[in-house]
Amino acid sequence: MGGVILGLPMAERADDRDGLRLDRLHVPLGPVLPDWPAGLVVHTELQGDVVQRASVEPLVPPSSSRPAFWSEPWLRSAAGAPVTVGEAARRRCAAHLDSVGRFLAVAGWRDPAAAAHRVRDQVLGDAPVADIRSRLRPLTRRVRTSWTLRRLTSGVGTLSSEQAQRYGVTGPALLADGDAYGRLLVWLEEIDRAADACDDTSPLDAHALNGPRGRIAPEAPASRALLDVLPALLEGTEFACARLVVASLDPDLDELAPQHAYSGHAHG
Repeated sequence: MGGVILGLPMAERADDRDGLRLDRLHVPLGPVLPDWPAGLVVHTELQGDVVQRASVEPLVPPSSSRPAFWSEPWLRSAAGAPVTVGEAARRRCAAHLDSVGRFLAVAGWRDPAAAAHRVRDQVLGDAPVADIRSRLRPLTRRVRTSWTLRRLTSGVGTLSSEQAQRYGVTGPALLADGDAYGRLLVWLEEIDRAADACDDTSPLDAHALNGPRGRIAPEAPASRALLDVLPALLEGTEFACARLVVASLDPDLDELAPQHAYSGHAHG
């Protein structure tokens, strides 16, 4: 039986998947960890080094008159504000670079992670497309050609397109139809496409509401579906891989904040 000593929970015991009696430990992850989605708490129950159960507790930000930063161009467009394809492309490119940077940092690739975040800042700072391209090429080539990174992340957090659809997942996690490494590759592909469109001055289609995490729908945020599917991906996963699974989905809890009607002011 578990108990409490000096206010701290003791481990309980239960049968693991091999039929052995192992300690059952309750270990929370978040809400404040390096390269972790801000405000997310994941409660895990471990036996040995395997996550037997997981639950998600999002600490939702308070109501705001400003839209979630990464989704903001699409929300403005839906509200009737003029938005260019290039403006949305820059936000998408920067959002995915932000996610790639966190993913690489969790995987232990600190230098490429820092490089991804530097390019992210340049994209948001309206750097010319030629400059963005020259900085992206060595980064994406290094990530794509690393067998070490591929071995580390392949088979981690596998999410089939059928399972993704059942949970309402859209965007890169649905397109990847696979594991954490597959989701990383989709981010890289979308970064390349978005970089090409960063200077496009044509108007954004107000009906094409697909942001970095997926379909833009204030009543059903894309990140809500990512949080809903997360426990299923974590259960049965080795604890050492749990943070990689979370990083490969990278839910944005700002999308879950109750939003007032868009007022026309960008979130800077």
